[in-house]
Amino acid sequence: MAETASGSRRMRGAVSIAVFIAIAIVLAWLVALPLWLGEGLSSPLAGNLLVAMMFTPTIAALVVVFFIEKPEHKARALGLVPLKPVGRLIGYLAIALILPIVLCVLALAVGALLGVFPADFLHFRGFEQITRMQLAEVGITELPMPIDVLVVLQFVNLIIAALFINIIPALGEEIGWRGWLLPKLLRFGPWPAIQLSGLIWGLWHAPVILLGYNYPGTPGWLALIAMVVFCTIMGGLFGWLRLRGGSVWPAALAHSSLNASATLFFLFIAANSSFDPLEANITGWSGWIIPLILLILVVSFGKFKPQAVSRKENP
Repeated sequence: MAETASGSRRMRGAVSIAVFIAIAIVLAWLVALPLWLGEGLSSPLAGNLLVAMMFTPTIAALVVVFFIEKPEHKARALGLVPLKPVGRLIGYLAIALILPIVLCVLALAVGALLGVFPADFLHFRGFEQITRMQLAEVGITELPMPIDVLVVLQFVNLIIAALFINIIPALGEEIGWRGWLLPKLLRFGPWPAIQLSGLIWGLWHAPVILLGYNYPGTPGWLALIAMVVFCTIMGGLFGWLRLRGGSVWPAALAHSSLNASATLFFLFIAANSSFDPLEANITGWSGWIIPLILLILVVSFGKFKPQAVSRKENP
């Protein structure tokens, strides 16, 4: 009887995962369909549709939780709780905010060392050039303040965006990917869970990646492979934050911070230069090196698992 019950639970779990994946991917393609039928990423609707697409994993998770699994604690099943101990949550939220920024800057440094990113970390000539061009479009000929101050302000804007602007759409993805899906895959072990969730997350991006998002000029098949690798590595780190932080909120903030930090290359690129996003920045192979090393260390030291909690910490 016990084996029958266990087999039945595994079957229900497999059905839930399959339904979740199907809903998330089908909805993503439906949301992106106007781009395929119209002007692609140059469409005036592109920004709004990209944001709308980010909520499809949460919709899929809600359908599975409320209509298939029907657990007693639905908020826990979605990773929305627990929110205590507060000290641990705040600590992982702080890591979630800062870590993507650090990784994005280090990705540019590694790219510069390997010769795939033309960098100017001292004088910010490329950023100054871009800023002057933007100001010239509105008739301003002088910088409003020293370039160093503008660089600092860009980091301030980045943190504000991560905390208050990007966080809602990022949560729209993370409730599905790390809030609901990742814990379901943990029974296969840390690396299979990381690889499976990364594969699913990466392929979910196909509707926009095949249109040139993130990897413009790269053949679609290669861009999609690159996105899967990128999602596997960064998704693994988001998963670590979700598991150790106890809820989906640190993963959502890390995702939000990454989205805000991915354009930091504008600050550090050399003047009159360009780069291949397949090779440089956090999206390129040189940018994957340090996050991959960090992920390997996390798994090797046994940290890719939920933090032990006492009964008093349960909501």
